[in-house]
This record gives sequence, structure tokens and C-alpha cells, in this order.
Amino acid sequence: MFGHRHGHNDRGHEHDGRRHARGGMFGGRFGHGHHHGGGGLGHRLGRFFDHGDLRYVLLGLIAESPRHGYELIKAIEEKFGGLYSPSPGVVYPTLTLLEELGYIRPQGDDSARKQFAVTQEGSEFLAANRAVVDQIFARMAEVTRTVGGGPAPEIRRAMQNLEAALAIRLGRGPLSPGEVSAVTAILDRTAGEIERS
Repeated sequence: MFGHRHGHNDRGHEHDGRRHARGGMFGGRFGHGHHHGGGGLGHRLGRFFDHGDLRYVLLGLIAESPRHGYELIKAIEEKFGGLYSPSPGVVYPTLTLLEELGYIRPQGDDSARKQFAVTQEGSEFLAANRAVVDQIFARMAEVTRTVGGGPAPEIRRAMQNLEAALAIRLGRGPLSPGEVSAVTAILDRTAGEIERS
């Protein structure tokens, strides 16, 4: 079973997930998308879960109420204030493992979007490991309190728009020296106005 949190199987299922955190051109705290390396907050949050921790988190969330895989991803993201989001490539295999262990079961039809509920075995496992589960969720809450939930949604949207605009412009081909100067001046002027605001 996965009562041993640092087992070999944990590494196989969650090695990649430890590297997924909010990154993007603005860095770990305020960026968008999945971060796969580098420094800063995103890199540290990407290593937040120890081997096996994600299983406890998913099982604990499902025990609160039945959920789909996507709902579980969003629930974890919300608990981190948008700072961290596990990848589907890590969450869904972990759900499959929990189902194989008999700790969760799908509800409803056999559609691709399964809603999972905790089983009696899963409830008993959670009860036996309540201290571990509570510790993991307490760490999640502490990270969010310490770091903060990031900027307002409107600011995140504007940052994403800026990143997209730069990507579109740069994708049209090399910039002339004059265009480089113009874009740089716009970015520098905007950065200065934000800093003084």
C-alpha cells in the first residue's frame, strides 16, 4: 500500500508532478502555466509534495465530496491560491492507483469524466493516517498564508495578454533595431509606471 510515503512506486507516479508549478515569463509567483525548472517560488512550490503526498491530498479531497479529476486539480490550485496546479498527467494516474487499491470508486456511467467517491477502505485508510493528511494540508495552508494568493485575476489576465502580445509580435519575424528600441521603451515605461503606482 502507500502508507510508506517514500516508496519506490511513489517516485514513479509523482516524480514529474513535483516540477509542475506556476511559472511563465513573469516567474513562479505571478506567472501562468506549468513551470518545469528554474529558480524562484515556482521551482520551490514544484517540489512541495513529497513522494506519495499527492495521493493523500486527492483521497482527502474525495472524502470531502465526490469529484472529477479536473475538479480535484482546481481544488488543489484553489488551496494554493493559484500558485500551484498539479498536471493531469500526474493526477489521473494517481487516481487510477487509488482505484486499484480500492480506496476510491467511480460513480455514475462509464464516461471518460469519472466522478470518484471514497470507499469504506479509503475512509479507514484516511482515519489511520489522519495525522499525515492533516500535516500535508496544514503545509499547503501555510504556504498560501506565507506567500499570498498572487495578484488579482484582472492583473493576471493583463499579464497574460502582455505575454501573448509579445509572443505574437516576435512570431512575425525578427525585429529591426528601431522596433527593438520601441518595444523595449514601451516595456520599460510600463514597468516604471507600475513600480510608481
